[in-house]
Amino acid sequence: MVFICTSLMMLFLVMAGCSGAKQVTEGEKESSNELIDVKMMIDWTPNTNHTGIFVALENGFYKKHGLNVTIINPGDIPPEQVVAAGTVEFGIGNQENVTQARIQDVPLVSLAAIIQHNTSGFAAPASKNIKSPKDFAGKVYGSYGGEPERAIIKTLMEEEGADVEQVKFVNVGTTEFFAAVEKDIDFLWVFYAWTGIEAELRNEPIDMIYVNEFSDKLDYYTPVIVTNEQMINEQADVVKAFMAATSEGYEFAIDNPEEAAKVLLKAAPELDEELVIASQKWLSPRYKEDAPRWGEQRREVWQLYGEWMYDNGLIEKQLEVDQAYTNEFLPK
Repeated sequence: MVFICTSLMMLFLVMAGCSGAKQVTEGEKESSNELIDVKMMIDWTPNTNHTGIFVALENGFYKKHGLNVTIINPGDIPPEQVVAAGTVEFGIGNQENVTQARIQDVPLVSLAAIIQHNTSGFAAPASKNIKSPKDFAGKVYGSYGGEPERAIIKTLMEEEGADVEQVKFVNVGTTEFFAAVEKDIDFLWVFYAWTGIEAELRNEPIDMIYVNEFSDKLDYYTPVIVTNEQMINEQADVVKAFMAATSEGYEFAIDNPEEAAKVLLKAAPELDEELVIASQKWLSPRYKEDAPRWGEQRREVWQLYGEWMYDNGLIEKQLEVDQAYTNEFLPK
């Protein structure tokens, strides 16, 4: 099976300083045999997208629901692929990779949207005077090497009658935003919850063009929590318990952002405290936002983004939408 290494995955590599595969924390090993061992693979090293998971672990929500959860970082293989293979039960992924997997008949299923709306976009130092997609013309874009980048920039520019061919693409690999823009790069794709907040703290003004402001088809879910069809078919009670506890963790982070941030910092003390707390305060209300409950996924979002991927040649056939996601395991 093959998964595209997406631009947003590369962004989290830059954002969170991804290291090799390693265990970052684990549940109570002294607990009774009644607890079921479960592994959750996050997409990069801990960051504020993951806070609810660490809260659920630290506050004993998983244990309360009968689970002994181990949280691990990925190595070179995306979590979606490891989850699809059954090596771990749950993982953090994104809608793009789940869509790619379903097109290739890989039985991944999205269980919850961690954030309701796409918080990513193209950022540039204010001095670059990039106020809208038409201003990308004549500029240098710092690419992370992901296939959808050009298609997204093309979509945004066409909305304003501009031509993507007027953009110079330069691969910056894992170079983070602030270093890249010091080296003749004009704009990059970032998550505001991290890079945007960091820019505020550094007092370095940026202009941010959110991708979902120019096309409903680009308001897709990133990140999502995934499992595989075998888990759903054979261990539905475990999936239900895991999602109940995880939902409690994110609801706690919604209501108590600063306290939740401190839980994340306890699990990952190498992170910058000021950035984590500020990022958490910005992101917490956006976890659920306008949805009736945390994690809710709308069919329209999966359908529209699948159509956009197909129209732009990123997948070779239309997505069977109802197989890609489920809300069945979210608490009522």
